[in-house]
Amino acid sequence: MPENSLSAHRHKLPLAPATAAAIQVSYEFFPPKTEKMEQTLWASIKRLEPLAPRFVSVTYGAGGTTRERTHSTVARIHNETSLKAAAHLTCVAATSDEVDAVARNYWETGIRHIVALRGDPPDGAAAYVPHPGGYAYAADLVAGLRRVADFEISVAAYPETHPEARSADSDLDNLKRKIDAGAARAITQYFFEVDDYLRFVDRARARGITVPIVPGILPVVNFAQVVKFSAMCGTTVPQWMADMFAGLDDDPETRKLVAATVAAEQCRLLQANGVDEFHFYTLNRADLAFAISHILGLRPAEESAE
Repeated sequence: MPENSLSAHRHKLPLAPATAAAIQVSYEFFPPKTEKMEQTLWASIKRLEPLAPRFVSVTYGAGGTTRERTHSTVARIHNETSLKAAAHLTCVAATSDEVDAVARNYWETGIRHIVALRGDPPDGAAAYVPHPGGYAYAADLVAGLRRVADFEISVAAYPETHPEARSADSDLDNLKRKIDAGAARAITQYFFEVDDYLRFVDRARARGITVPIVPGILPVVNFAQVVKFSAMCGTTVPQWMADMFAGLDDDPETRKLVAATVAAEQCRLLQANGVDEFHFYTLNRADLAFAISHILGLRPAEESAE
């Protein structure tokens, strides 16, 4: 196991979690495609709601393919729960006027938080191409949203560099442009080596980026799928992690226990290095996100009040 893996830092982990007041979390969901998926999503939302996350976000499909489902899911969260909902919005397959109209609709609905992204190319497209008359990149989208209304805006950051960036420095310059355009925080792509995140934050601070850079945490349930997706998004899957999941393809219950252990240790190590906010990619399931949040010290609001 490499020296910069989590095991090399275990001696630094505190024996007890921080108090709930010291921790902030947010959870990410995607809009459901079927009635069964919708039931799973809402069961997960209700399970996580008592933990009082800072916000929950809902993703937006490539090419705007989930626009209506994203909007309806965000609106329902806003109307039927106590949660603060954030809507993902991208530059893809829409003019700036069309994007502005979507943003105004969110504002009129009561949504005050947007996760502003460039977005992935539509299915079948070889590469991203700015839409004629649209916002070319996320920094342009952030500036446009600031003109529409006083949104709280989050943007993406890439500890291991965006796969399409010319270099790590140019990628960091792009993040700086998004922050300078008006973003309030950055949420990172998921990563598995804590040192990658810590080094990235140091580089960002040296570049003058002062907003929170929230680590994106992905509890891994299906290791093969994560390997495939990580190859596309530029996340390194370390050998120690492959070793952790080896031989568990047909053992989902053990995989879940391993996933919780790995993600919890990752978060506790981040905690030990001063990180107090986490963004969980839930894949619409609450069990692992809830368990890890509990390990970090979060408790349901009514329990905390006792």
